[in-house]
Amino acid sequence: MDKFIPVVVIKELQETDKILTALRRSGINCAEITFRTACAKEAIAYACEHYSDMNIGAGTVINAEQCKDALKAGAKFIVSPGLSPAVAAVCKEAGVPYYPGCVTPTEIMSALELGINIVKFFPANVYGGLKALKALSAPFPQVKFIPTGGVDRGNIDEFLAFEKIYAIGGSFFVKEALDKMEAEK
Repeated sequence: MDKFIPVVVIKELQETDKILTALRRSGINCAEITFRTACAKEAIAYACEHYSDMNIGAGTVINAEQCKDALKAGAKFIVSPGLSPAVAAVCKEAGVPYYPGCVTPTEIMSALELGINIVKFFPANVYGGLKALKALSAPFPQVKFIPTGGVDRGNIDEFLAFEKIYAIGGSFFVKEALDKMEAEK
C-alpha cells in the first residue's frame, strides 16, 4: 500500500483524468474515490480501466450494496468512515482490504474480531490526533492506523514518524497535486 491515500471526490466523470494525472505526476499512485457523488461507481470503473498502474479504491462506503458496486467497478480496497460488519463480510469474501473508521477502543476491538488490524482514524483532528493514536496503540499493538482529517503538511511528518501509521489519508493531496500541475503549465 502507498503511504499516501488521496481522498478523491469526483463530481463529474471528466474530472477523473485531470485528478489522477496530477496525482501520478506528483508521485502518488493511489486514489480513494469516494461514494459521495452520483458518478462515483463510474469514476472508479474508469480509473481502474485507464489507470491500471494505480491502486484505485473506494471511499465513504457505508453499506454492502455500495461495497459490491465498488468491487464490480474494480476497486482494490474499500474505506469507510465507520465500521460496517456487512461491508467487512463482502470484502472478506472478495479478498479485498477493508479499512473501516475506528476511533474508540470498542470499535477497534470490533474490527479485530472481524479480522481487521488496519483501521482508518477519522476525523483524526477531532478525536485527538497523534496523541490519541499513541494512547490507543498501547492496548492494541497489533493495529496500524490511517489517520484522515486534520493531517496536513504542517503535521504529516510527525504522523509518518510514528511506527503504527500504515498510511495517511487526505483530500489535501489532491489539491496539492492539482496546484503543482497547474503551476507547471
